[in-house]
Amino acid sequence: MKQNENESHECAEPIEDETSTNPTSRVLILGGGFGGIYAALEFERVLRRRRDIEVTLVARNNYFLFTPMLHEVAASDLEMNTIVNPLRKLLRRVRTFTGSIETIDLEKKCVAVSHGFDSHVHELSYDHLVIALGSSTNFFGLPGLEGAAVTIRTLNDAIDLRNRLITHLEEANSECAADERQPLLTFIVAGAGFAGVETVGGINDFVREAVRFYPNLKPELVRTVLISSEEFILPELGQKLGTYAKTKLAARGVEIVTKERVTAVGEGVVELSNGQQIHADTLVWAAGNASNPIIATLPIPKNEGRIVVDEYMEVKGFRGVWALGDCALIPDGTTGRFHPPTAQHALREGRCAARNIAAEILGKTKKPLRFATIGQLAAIGHRTGVANVFGLNFSGFLAWWLWRTIYLLKLPRFEKKVRVALDWTLDLFFSKDFALVTAGSKLASQPAKPPPKSLLRKYPSAAS
Repeated sequence: MKQNENESHECAEPIEDETSTNPTSRVLILGGGFGGIYAALEFERVLRRRRDIEVTLVARNNYFLFTPMLHEVAASDLEMNTIVNPLRKLLRRVRTFTGSIETIDLEKKCVAVSHGFDSHVHELSYDHLVIALGSSTNFFGLPGLEGAAVTIRTLNDAIDLRNRLITHLEEANSECAADERQPLLTFIVAGAGFAGVETVGGINDFVREAVRFYPNLKPELVRTVLISSEEFILPELGQKLGTYAKTKLAARGVEIVTKERVTAVGEGVVELSNGQQIHADTLVWAAGNASNPIIATLPIPKNEGRIVVDEYMEVKGFRGVWALGDCALIPDGTTGRFHPPTAQHALREGRCAARNIAAEILGKTKKPLRFATIGQLAAIGHRTGVANVFGLNFSGFLAWWLWRTIYLLKLPRFEKKVRVALDWTLDLFFSKDFALVTAGSKLASQPAKPPPKSLLRKYPSAAS
């Protein structure tokens, strides 16, 4: 998800009482992304003196990941600890439970969560359930793609991608790999939305800067390719900014293939819908989202895999069940359409849902979400960016500066803001670090092996 905005109020908040005639209420938030975290933060504020209302956040990790800066970790612009915030530092009143959600029983009003070394299961009961589970990666059914591609959704993904880039540089520099240097130094990114464009820009900058430290490698050997199924990249920002971004990336050596899709993945080969085959050992997949698998198991109204809710974010026909973020379809009363699945909407949806649940518990009036997209920005590498804010287009250094300034302000906690600012400042004076981090990385010791050639088949319907 992308988050590009300034603050805006969109929900009236309930008046908090010191006491309540209601019995103890239990609120369970599922998901530690923007929607879930900002719902929890809002509960901390509006219910800070209500000890009879228990709020618990269930998340897979014990930290909140600031995903807009994920590509900067992959490109060695930021240290990995700068964009994560421990949940227990963010949330003092709201309880946290780290584990994997196994099942959701809407009839019994409980959620089964596994955790611990032996993956034992806890059943967490609730009176109000907030589903903010986000989305998953869509591999469009291409055989072997999930095992061969690198995604860019989690902190582990960013670390694995960074280690893969460094491992390939080290391998390509060795004398024994002289005949295999081109596929080792070819990096393909499929998907030209925000995540894909920012990732390819970061990869290109990182590899081309690092290659000068390898005596057997030359910049001409490095090949970065961006594949888009659209007519121009960054379609969310329009053709003018998309064309600008394409021109800037191409000038820095990025090959951009438009109106084509990945249709096959084989042993060191990526095939496109036009029949072109690109020999590459690295494919980054940023081409699509799918609904969370847990959502598919729920007997609630859905449309294209997303939960249908009303303007208050409550699931129709299921009192006490709420949904927001990427996994929900939230009607926009102003436009007549739905709120887009972006971080700037998700965090406001989280706040609004928390206020509405508090209003429901306290007997106050619920209010619908009223918010329109303020702007969208993308950093495309080499201190260059593109942005559309309040309908105005920005490009070049100014857009890049806006990107960094806005995200720095949005990053939770002052400590993390300082750490990121320091990393960015040091980056102005020193080259990127390309030491290989081995702990906890599946790609640190060797590149992941692509699937066998027998899996190389054409699937024209696959999207990228």
